[in-house]
Formats: sequence, structure tokens, C-alpha cells
Amino acid sequence: MTAAPEIRRLGVVPYAEALALQRQLVEERRHGRIGDVLLLVEHPHVLTLGVRGDGGRSHILATEDALASRGVEVYEAGRGGDITYHGPGQLVGYPILDLKPDRCDVHRYVRDLEEVLIRVAFDYGITAERVQGLTGVWVGPEKLAAIGVRIARWITSHGFALNVSTDLDYFNLIVPCGIADRGVTSLSRLLGHTVERADVEDRLIQRFTEIFG
Repeated sequence: MTAAPEIRRLGVVPYAEALALQRQLVEERRHGRIGDVLLLVEHPHVLTLGVRGDGGRSHILATEDALASRGVEVYEAGRGGDITYHGPGQLVGYPILDLKPDRCDVHRYVRDLEEVLIRVAFDYGITAERVQGLTGVWVGPEKLAAIGVRIARWITSHGFALNVSTDLDYFNLIVPCGIADRGVTSLSRLLGHTVERADVEDRLIQRFTEIFG
């Protein structure tokens, strides 16, 4: 039986610090000094770029001055996918997992992350689903959770971002994930009331452990 991942609930962490921590943990996991880990964080306002093409830089709709005035940083993330936004009210998960020997399937890994998030949404009475040809978790035409991963020698990093009570106006600064004809939503918007982050974390940990533990 696979050991359950260690869960680290870190609260608000600047993006650069989270990136450095992930790189450190990937190396430790690769050398067997730690087991699987799930980092749960919230970031200050930041736009992160993927590795495909220009990483999504052409999908930034705001000027540098406009981003600076709103305190939004821009980082190259080194993960798959296009541009996305992270910020307050969003639950970001970074699984550092060794997929060897029996989970060496990138598509399965991404589908498993989607399944975790679909189950969390269901816990709140929300029917979320996959959309053929698109990554992430959707409610109708709107994205509830984004996924962008990096897998190097079957050690995972980066992960998912679930909109809990996110100020969705910040997504207007970009074309989210490069998809112009779909919107973005959050648990709070769908439910019509504020959702406690700690409660969402509890449910996510339970669902993540079901799938990966």
C-alpha cells in the first residue's frame, strides 16, 4: 500500500519562494530523502507563464504599468500550460510525488488531479467536469480549477489552482490559459456565499489522499 503523502499547509507564500521550495523538494524526493509531499499555499497576486511558445506572454492584456499598479508580478513557472493567475482566495496545490514504478502515465496523473478537484466540488453540491481537449475542471463554460504540471524523471511538481473566493476581476488582466471563449468561476460565486479556505483544504486533503494515498 502506498504511504499517504505528507501534507504541508503553508498559508501565504510568495511565488518565488514556493518555486524554490518545490525545486528543493523535488531533489530530496529524487534521492529518497523524503516521501511524497503535497504543499498547499496561497500566493500574493502573480501571473505565471508556461513553457509552451511564449509561455502565454502574448495573452497578457494589461500593460506593465497596470500590472505594477495592482501589485501583480509575472514569473516564468517552468510548467506545462499557458498563462494563469494566482492570488488571494485561491487554493494552490503542489504535489511532489514519485510516480515510479506504477503510475508512470502523464495523462493519468493529470486526470487524477482533475478527479480530486471534481470530488471537492461535489462535496459542495457542485457538478464539475472535464472538457474534452482542455485541461482543468469546469462548471459549464467556466473554469473552476486550473492544472499545470511539470514531471521530470517521474517526479512531479507544480500542480493545480482551485478558485475558492478569488477576486475573479484579476483574470481580466489575461486570456486565462489562452482560452478566449470561456470564463472563470469560484466556489464562492457558484454557491452565492463565502467558503472558508480551511474547510476547502480539509476536503481537498481527504480527496487527494483517496486518489494518491
